[in-house]
Amino acid sequence: MLVQIITIGDELLIGQVVDTNSAWMGRTLNDIGAEVSRIVSVRDRHEEILGAINEAMATADVVLVTGGLGPTKDDITKQALCDYFETKLIFSESVFENVKRLLANRVPMNQLNKDQALVPESCTVINNRVGTAPVSWFEREGKILVSMPGVPQEMKVVMTEEVLPRLQKLSSVEPLMHRTFWVKNYPESVLAETLTEWESQLPDSIRLAYLPNAGIIRLRMTARGDAGEIARQLEDESVKLYNLLAKDIIAEGETSLEKIVGDALKQKGLTVATAESCTGGSVAARITSVPGSSEYFKGAIVAYANEVKTNLLGVSEKLLAECGAVSEEVVRAMALGAMKALGTDCAVATSGVAGPGGGTEQKPVGTVWIAVANKDEVRTFKQVSDRGREMNIGRAGNNALLLLVELLS
Repeated sequence: MLVQIITIGDELLIGQVVDTNSAWMGRTLNDIGAEVSRIVSVRDRHEEILGAINEAMATADVVLVTGGLGPTKDDITKQALCDYFETKLIFSESVFENVKRLLANRVPMNQLNKDQALVPESCTVINNRVGTAPVSWFEREGKILVSMPGVPQEMKVVMTEEVLPRLQKLSSVEPLMHRTFWVKNYPESVLAETLTEWESQLPDSIRLAYLPNAGIIRLRMTARGDAGEIARQLEDESVKLYNLLAKDIIAEGETSLEKIVGDALKQKGLTVATAESCTGGSVAARITSVPGSSEYFKGAIVAYANEVKTNLLGVSEKLLAECGAVSEEVVRAMALGAMKALGTDCAVATSGVAGPGGGTEQKPVGTVWIAVANKDEVRTFKQVSDRGREMNIGRAGNNALLLLVELLS
């Protein structure tokens, strides 16, 4: 089953709203074995919507459209669909009842809300139990187009409860399986060179993808075919990969660095705290984004100013004066101070120059010192090179969590 996704809305193209719908839909479709061949975003312009639909219907089995179904004048998707499928809008009593139910005692009914019950005559209408915009399901010459609301929470509900089950009934596809490995200590080019011989001997049914992020690379093997056979092939190749990379594989599956850290802490029964300067609490935010993190995370001290480093973390004024806040000595003291102040078994500390200003010849923008500590040792890492403030902070977070993974291993 080949699927194309069309997202509609000016706000997506000017960066006012991030298109999270496509990413979620892609993952979910992959789970049922469907393959997304293209994702397109278009403005709220009638001809552009028609053009995108025409191109998608020419090459895909299923076209999924989100956005442009609201009650305001810039929501023109329904009319564009009517023009494409040569039909007209009619009033649906069942949709109107759903709209009344959703708005009851909250929003007064006006003509704009009532017009939500106008639906294309030739489609199958699926009511949206969590929103006023219904789903329109079209079929033409063996192809399917489904128009859904653009609000992510609504789209996810109608996709999960209505659209995916219908697609699965209509098409039996060969299963798609993945094995994903989290690899540390390799630049992408070096890892590719290391795996050249193994990769060249992979079965034709397996595709390999390199997915790099700061300090880490995810290797994903993907296979489609007979479930038993591809499971066996993926397992065989996984054993070979482990033999090649040994302990540089730190985790498997759809996970995250913060989840890997959390699993290691839970397994060892340890607690952690953070002491952050340039990362501004973002490392703590990542750790606590994992459900159940209260089991191992005690707290954070965002010590942006030197007096906070001194008063709350116990970093001496003499050390700050001699070495500077951005130094190996200070982050070591910050990590040990966080363990003491918050009563934890281990800690992470960061201090650096995130930019765009504040750098010096000795400590240019992009310089970040990171420390992790437990009762037995302190490990440090110096991050260098400036890739812009946001990426400098993001890379520091990745490197801090990686360093903690290594300490816990």
